[in-house]
Amino acid sequence: MYEIQPVILAGGTGSRLWPLSRELYPKQLLPLIDENSLLQTTVLRVCQLEDVLAPVVVVGEEHRFITRSQIDALAVVASYSILLEPLGRNTAPAVCAAVEFCALTSDDDTILLVLPADHLILRQEAFIEAVQKAVELAAGGAIVTFGIEPQSPETGYGYIERGEGSSVLSFKEKPDLATAMAYVESGNYFWNSGMFAFSIKTFRSEMEIHAPEMLLAMTESVRHGLRDGKFYRLDSKAMALSPSDSIDYALMEKTDKVAVVAANLGWSDIGSWKALWKISTKDGQGNVSTGDVILEDTKNCLVRSESKLVATVGLEDTLVIETADAVLVAPLSRSQDVKKIVTRLKKKHRDEFRFHRTVFRPWGSYTVLEQQPRYQIKRITVYPGEKLSMQMHHHRHEHWVIVTGTARITNGEDVFLLHENQSTYIPAGVQHRLENPGVIALELIEVQNGSYLGEDDIVRFDDDYGRGAAGEQVTEAS
Repeated sequence: MYEIQPVILAGGTGSRLWPLSRELYPKQLLPLIDENSLLQTTVLRVCQLEDVLAPVVVVGEEHRFITRSQIDALAVVASYSILLEPLGRNTAPAVCAAVEFCALTSDDDTILLVLPADHLILRQEAFIEAVQKAVELAAGGAIVTFGIEPQSPETGYGYIERGEGSSVLSFKEKPDLATAMAYVESGNYFWNSGMFAFSIKTFRSEMEIHAPEMLLAMTESVRHGLRDGKFYRLDSKAMALSPSDSIDYALMEKTDKVAVVAANLGWSDIGSWKALWKISTKDGQGNVSTGDVILEDTKNCLVRSESKLVATVGLEDTLVIETADAVLVAPLSRSQDVKKIVTRLKKKHRDEFRFHRTVFRPWGSYTVLEQQPRYQIKRITVYPGEKLSMQMHHHRHEHWVIVTGTARITNGEDVFLLHENQSTYIPAGVQHRLENPGVIALELIEVQNGSYLGEDDIVRFDDDYGRGAAGEQVTEAS
């Protein structure tokens, strides 16, 4: 038997699932199908494999704490590592970094199983069987991709043209509808799943041939990286020297060692709202509804409410997505075009592409309840035993009112406890800290007022989560 090293790629933003998926709370972290997020479902999936090593999860710096929190919440993985990318360089450098990181502790014959974190696989037994076939091929020196048997002519997927046995004739870009129909009708094409298996030895040797500059940069990025508990931070200067490319372009389309395993997994990358509608359980009228929803004379629609009642009358083939700060309405057939809205939001420098009103932090979360030019109201939740950084603000004053639980407050030179319905005032320029010493979640209302209320008006002096040096002004993403 060969040892399997799972590598879960958990980067990306899932822009076509806006407004539910945001840059700082992307698709892979959302519970789209059941109570678990797609990342959690992927972790649970690999835990059912035999001879499997502790998983390695590759994420961007900004998602590190919520990723750790979601994995720990499963309570099924005692050991794992989170590889932190300081900047985005597409999938090829991410995979390359994972290979070099795993090579620090594993021998060259170890088989890496590379899986995106945001895919749905309904047939677990078929997945295990496909992995076993892929591992055998990878042990023989192949770089294996998983080809999904197409169920329809999809234009949102790349395609793999199969050859004899497990050989691959070519990779195809995302086609137009007519080309996709021809692919499916021919019976000679797979959907390209973006899942791979290969040995450390084979991957390294092929990268030396086809992408040596990238291999060198990412090897140096790992070599000069730093361990921080379960996190491993790649070196940003070395990674900046790596070309930005997908694993398909950098390697799969060039190597002569590629092989494909046919896989009928009940697979979807949930790449659009229409894709989610297709795989979800529907009512008698073909509707998929989530949250506080009332449907009247509505057929074949996807309607999702996150914060308030959503009612529809006389709709067909339509998606309606409501969140606390945005509503999306579009034909289901145009769901691939949602990313155009995200592009426009970015150009206008609007926060709705990046944040939800609820923002997750390593200590808990905060929700913006109201935002005006000179004041802002937040609901803050602090997990039991957790604490915010010791910090101060240049431009804003804060009023805290405890709603539930007990708070330990540091306010300048004073340290004291507050209970439900008690409050305190933090003037601008005063060092302060909020802690939850109890065993239940602490909730409070924070009223901020001042000339500037941005999240980058924070100077940290002490932090349990390693976010910056003492006295350093922080950024909004941290």
